[in-house]
Amino acid sequence: MNTYGVIGYPLTHTFSPRYFAQKFQSLKLDSHQYITGEFDDLKKLNDWIITQHIQGFNVTIPYKQQILPYLDFIQPAALTIKAVNCVKVLWKSESNYELVGFNTDIIGFRQSLEPLLKPYHKQALILGTGGAASAVAYVLRKLQIPFLFVSRNPNKSGEIAYSEVSNEILSQHHIIINTTPLGMYPNVDAAPPLPFTYITSQHLLYDLIYNPAETLFLKQGAAHGAMVKNGYEMLCLQAEASWNIWNE
Repeated sequence: MNTYGVIGYPLTHTFSPRYFAQKFQSLKLDSHQYITGEFDDLKKLNDWIITQHIQGFNVTIPYKQQILPYLDFIQPAALTIKAVNCVKVLWKSESNYELVGFNTDIIGFRQSLEPLLKPYHKQALILGTGGAASAVAYVLRKLQIPFLFVSRNPNKSGEIAYSEVSNEILSQHHIIINTTPLGMYPNVDAAPPLPFTYITSQHLLYDLIYNPAETLFLKQGAAHGAMVKNGYEMLCLQAEASWNIWNE
């Protein structure tokens, strides 16, 4: 049996198991399975890998950054943003292996964002400062799109508070990317505290959340004519990138 999986805590609403179950079924890969590793301490990772003989796994909240010390090799892009969401297991023997870390969020985000960009999408706001925000920032740098982080507690250069997002700021930053969990099911009535009255048809609002399909953040953007995009396509693209890495 070829076994893949995802680690995180909790894994109640994780996307990957359903996606890969459908993929294996459609490709008639009866010898493949995708399982969950829901544990509250990464010290349990080794036993999970060995007992299940894992070939590769995805990493979700809260372990995208915490897993770095457990890896033998890290892809340069993942090392730059200090976040890993895909790990390939290189087996040396029945109980000896090496772990190689990648970040496929970068691939998924870039491939889903680029087709939406217009000439007036010249600067961006990134809502949040966590691991997902780092992946988004990496892509924007590659696309040569300047950006500001928006944080509840800004403490670095290049970060501003939500209260500082003014009409002037929004008139200069036509891409707004939500990397926070605000609005994710079941808290569907939450949204980042932005002055949505200043949103226009030239704005692109991108939410990494995919459940619900239209968050309050996206609804309020669409109500003012903005182009909106949720995170579902990004997840599919990053999952396919993971699959390609595991089977290289």
